[in-house]
Amino acid sequence: MKHIGAHLKTRKHILRETERGELMKFFCERLNSTRRFDGLPRITMARMGKILEGIPTKDLYYLKRVCNDAGNFSKKFWWEVNPKKHPDAKI
Repeated sequence: MKHIGAHLKTRKHILRETERGELMKFFCERLNSTRRFDGLPRITMARMGKILEGIPTKDLYYLKRVCNDAGNFSKKFWWEVNPKKHPDAKI
């Protein structure tokens, strides 16, 4: 006699991966690597979602490119995300 689980179809876990989620994960990994050395707490995915909630996905690609080209990734990221640094931006 086989276990009942052998007769049921196994359901694969549904992954909810999106391009926005991948970009958020990228920013978290890059920022957390430098925050660890400074003794600051890690940025969670939930916090990163709150930080980036008003930025469209297409603009996140621009942010990624600009931050990668900068000498200090973290410094450039926080400067670009701060709305007070961009008074003429249309929100």
